[in-house]
Amino acid sequence: MFVDSHCHLDRLDSATHGGDLAATLDAARRRGVKQFLAIGVTLEELPGIAAIAREHRDVVLSAGVHPLHLVAEEPGIETIKEAAERFGAVAIGECGLDYHYLDKAPEKVPSRDVQRERFRRQLIAATELELPVIIHTREAREETLELIRQHTDPAIGGVLHCFTEDLDMAREAVRHGFYISLSGIVTFRNAEALREVARKVPLDRLLIETDSPYLAPAPHRGKPNEPAWVVEVAECIAAERGISVEEVAMQTTANFYRLFSAAAPDAPAELRETLRGAGLLG
Repeated sequence: MFVDSHCHLDRLDSATHGGDLAATLDAARRRGVKQFLAIGVTLEELPGIAAIAREHRDVVLSAGVHPLHLVAEEPGIETIKEAAERFGAVAIGECGLDYHYLDKAPEKVPSRDVQRERFRRQLIAATELELPVIIHTREAREETLELIRQHTDPAIGGVLHCFTEDLDMAREAVRHGFYISLSGIVTFRNAEALREVARKVPLDRLLIETDSPYLAPAPHRGKPNEPAWVVEVAECIAAERGISVEEVAMQTTANFYRLFSAAAPDAPAELRETLRGAGLLG
């Protein structure tokens, strides 16, 4: 009983099950993955993601503009809200700040100021829609936390996805109502600091994801990632915490539906009953 809380189903590699999305999702379902959150990184791609969600009842979507995406005209708050409502998004994002390429290739990415304003607009849109926000942050720790404090409601919250920062940042985000999502990176040999996060962040504040087709976990590194491998992420967390994979699966699934409450009505009835029976979902 797992949820892949962050996957790019419209970008899966053609090498993954021969480019057959249905086969890719079926492979995940056979491993117990019950729900998929397909992430929007541009508003232009939303119709295609929405078509996937219509075809597969266990797929829900988010609406957002990635910090590294170049656009001819920055969408305003109302445009972001309208897109989210039209396509039934359960969250705003992936949005955030990524300063990694500003010095390396500044002509290929939005400037610092553009990223900040784009992020601010999406945070405001999320708050006004009462939707959680999915945040991508890289080399922008303090500014990310600053904008979260200024423009998000802790009662609505959000998630720092594919988390790669330290325990202090994780704890600060949790204090502001956020969840921490771990990807296949937590399984990498050099990711001891991230495994500390896996051990010490409260289990009721963790999510699991693949970020597929990127960042395949061990032992699949070097291959296109796929939603079925969210199980390896859960297994790593379970090993680090000294608990069962079943406990990680149950709690992170409950966390997902608590945060992305708009997805809960579409969850399988037996899944909702199981979570309620375990006292994990109201």
